[in-house]
Amino acid sequence: MRKLTLFVLLLTALAAKAQFGPVADEDTKYATELIKPGTVAPDFKMKTIDGKTFKLSQLKGKTVVLDFWASWCPDCRKDAPEVVRMHRKFRSQGVEFVGVSMDTDVAQWRAAVEKYGIEYTQVSELKKFKETDISKAYGVKWIPSMVVIGPDGKVALSTVLSYKVDKYLRELSPRPFTRDTEAVTIDGDHGKLAAIIQKPVVTPHQSPLTQFPIVVLCHGFGGTKSGQMFDLICDSLAAHGIGSIRFDFNGHGQSEGKFEDMTVPNEMEDAKHVIAYVRDLRWVSKIALLGHSQGGVVSAMTAGELADDISAVVLMAPAAVLRDDAIRGSTFGKQYDPLDPPEYVDLWGGQRLGAGYIRTAFRLPIYETAARYHGPACVIHGTGDRVVPYTYGLRFHQQWPASEYDELEAYDHGFSQNVYRATELASDFLIKTLK
Repeated sequence: MRKLTLFVLLLTALAAKAQFGPVADEDTKYATELIKPGTVAPDFKMKTIDGKTFKLSQLKGKTVVLDFWASWCPDCRKDAPEVVRMHRKFRSQGVEFVGVSMDTDVAQWRAAVEKYGIEYTQVSELKKFKETDISKAYGVKWIPSMVVIGPDGKVALSTVLSYKVDKYLRELSPRPFTRDTEAVTIDGDHGKLAAIIQKPVVTPHQSPLTQFPIVVLCHGFGGTKSGQMFDLICDSLAAHGIGSIRFDFNGHGQSEGKFEDMTVPNEMEDAKHVIAYVRDLRWVSKIALLGHSQGGVVSAMTAGELADDISAVVLMAPAAVLRDDAIRGSTFGKQYDPLDPPEYVDLWGGQRLGAGYIRTAFRLPIYETAARYHGPACVIHGTGDRVVPYTYGLRFHQQWPASEYDELEAYDHGFSQNVYRATELASDFLIKTLK
């Protein structure tokens, strides 16, 4: 098991180079002159859209988000719904939003405000972008741009990417969550599976016999049941009266089995064993599946085979590319003859990908099997995913009439740009569907 841990670390490190670590983004091009964190935010006085006088110093002692935009700016219009969503989410936490418009036409400015349902303060100099004093004071050379000012009056974040603001505000006041968890062992396809059950929060007026839905979470290739993504989802579900169970597939984490014996079909068998286990728990009413990456493929196909038993499915960056990878004879950059695969393919840290994985992946009926599921589903994928192009997730949505599709602009395979947003979409769908 120590070797597997080393493998996971090395695999993560390799993937981080392109998908999970610091990467060049639009800030490196368009935010180079934007006011820097730690700088005292320049005060300013401007007229609001209603002709009143507004001063930034009026909000002294509060967290303030300045949104630099204009109604004539295509990227601003594209970003507007996301900024509106953030305002509605964080205003109850005392965060103030101020839209700083680069418009010169009040009628067009007002029309855009009404169109997008903008409720926060709007101000403008009614001058051309490059001629405004505010753009010079804050170093704004590109819109949309956003600046977060802390209660101390200093700039905390400056960016042209709204998801960075969303992530910053979510981490501003992390809320502790007491987990009611239980470690269990379940018989799987290749030995014992290590699992963790997280029970929902029970309110005082509920009977001890009250039943709750439960979500089975399936991790990806080389992953484990642990990590921030699953933590956030399970905590949110528990707070809304939904249980969860996450487990390590055979040959992963704390579960038994050898990694080189792992295949997608035997991971599906593992998932079925877990589903059978929770089905027998007296407090479980409905069962849903959620999977990330290869776990998304497992979840989709298992839902197809157990369609009558599954109440909802969430796929996060589902790795249906694995069949095409096997046909091409290339998995994680390791080359092999797909028509005559070797006994195993050396990966990293002494781990081996078995020939069984390659042979089964080569003819794996991913979409054909998943098509047998007709219930509610949600597919979440990032357009910046270079491990699994977003089109693989989109195809699940296209073949599932009852599905929703959330495409996150520029997000990578692990949703590292803002994992909070991706997990919120997943948990909100499950809460809405199961409750």
